[in-house]
Amino acid sequence: MPDTREAWDRIASGYDRTNTETQMWLGNESLVRAGLRPGMRLLDIASGSGALSIPAARIGAEVVAVDQSPVMLRLLRERVSRESLEIDTRVMDGHALAFDDDSFEVAGSQFGVMLFPDMPRGIREMARVVKPGGRVLVNAYGDPNRIDFLAFLVGAVQSVRPEFNGPPMDPPPVPFQLSDPERLARELAKAGLKDVNVETITESTAFKSGAELWDWIVWSNPIVEEVLGSLALSEGERGVIRQTLDRMVRDRAGDDGSAILRNPVNIGIGTK
Repeated sequence: MPDTREAWDRIASGYDRTNTETQMWLGNESLVRAGLRPGMRLLDIASGSGALSIPAARIGAEVVAVDQSPVMLRLLRERVSRESLEIDTRVMDGHALAFDDDSFEVAGSQFGVMLFPDMPRGIREMARVVKPGGRVLVNAYGDPNRIDFLAFLVGAVQSVRPEFNGPPMDPPPVPFQLSDPERLARELAKAGLKDVNVETITESTAFKSGAELWDWIVWSNPIVEEVLGSLALSEGERGVIRQTLDRMVRDRAGDDGSAILRNPVNIGIGTK
């Protein structure tokens, strides 16, 4: 796989500050659906700084978190320490997990395996390390046309580059390779899992300003800066984009001053 570790190391602190906390609700929701219970052993693949691992540890699972980014794992350990939880962290490539077959009751990945260059291999590895009767859980963004934060970003960039329509969607870019629920279900079944179920739920995130939304987006994934970088935006243009986002957020905001942005998430679960 291409070495993206340095790119994730670079954005890790921003990601931890903006994204991790907002995505723990989703992590908990999906773990409940996967039937995680206290005492079960869970492997979190491409864990980041803990949006799935920490809710699992709060439930009382024995958690092992792996990620290619040592900086992400350091930030995860800091979160774990603050909550007096226990999570085993290991730097590891999710395409080739260094665990024996049948080692975990649950293997999960939230916004992780969906980004893998060889995503089917990543799901096969998850299935391999799960015990018979265990569950594989994959959370991935749904239909990009229904993702508010993407629409807001494209609209704001168009304020300085009217011709910009976002990343090409045919074929879908890597972050959206599992956006079709049927594709996710097929990949889980191809990995040998049975009783496959994919549920699309709506994730909601509140933003109080365009600056807060801008931070959340640009720190969410190295691909965002690649796309923006390809436009060779000047600092002045970036300022206009942020001002436009601020206006869009104010227009969306309710009486409490927060704009609620929604996006579909596919929660895929299969049993070994």
